[in-house]
Amino acid sequence: MDDYIPISKINDFLFCPYSVYLHSVYERFSQRVYHSTPQTIGKIYHQTIEEKKYTTSKFILQGINVYSPKYNLLGKIDIFDTKNGALAERKYKVKKIFDGYKYQLYAQMFCLEEMGYKVKKLFIHSLSDNKRYKIPLPNKNEINKFEMLIEKINNYQASQKYPKNLNKCAKCIYKPLCH
Repeated sequence: MDDYIPISKINDFLFCPYSVYLHSVYERFSQRVYHSTPQTIGKIYHQTIEEKKYTTSKFILQGINVYSPKYNLLGKIDIFDTKNGALAERKYKVKKIFDGYKYQLYAQMFCLEEMGYKVKKLFIHSLSDNKRYKIPLPNKNEINKFEMLIEKINNYQASQKYPKNLNKCAKCIYKPLCH
C-alpha cells in the first residue's frame, strides 16, 4: 500500500498545512507534551467510541477502521447507523462548522461507500452541548473541492511557503516550533 492520508489530518491540513508536519515531529512523544486542554478533553470524550462503549446496538458501527483505495484515505469513523444510513462525527465543542469538519466527514463517507455501505445522512455532533448539525451530502462541486484538497495534501512539501493566518497561529499548539 502506498502512503495513505489519515482522515484525521484533513482538518489539520486546512487549519495549517505546516501543522501536519509539526505533528509528525511530536508523534513519538507523549501527547501530554503537545496537546492543549481542548485536545485532551476531546480525547477523553472520544474514548467511548475507541472502546466501543457508546452503544451495544448491533446496527451502530462505532470506531471501525475505514479505507478508500480511490482516494488513498485511512481512518476511523465515530458512529454509523446502518439502519438509517446516518454517519456522525463527534467533536467536543462545535462553535462553527469548518470546511475541515465537512471534508473529514466526506472522507469517512467515501470510505464507507467503497466498503459497501450506503450513507444517506451526515452529522457533526457537538458533545459539550449535545447539538447535532446536519451536513448536506456533497454535490459535484463539493466533491471537486474535496478531490482538489486531497491532491494538495498529496503534493504538499513541508518546505513550501504557505499563507499564515495570525488568528489561527495564535491558537496553534505548535506555535513555539513554527518559523
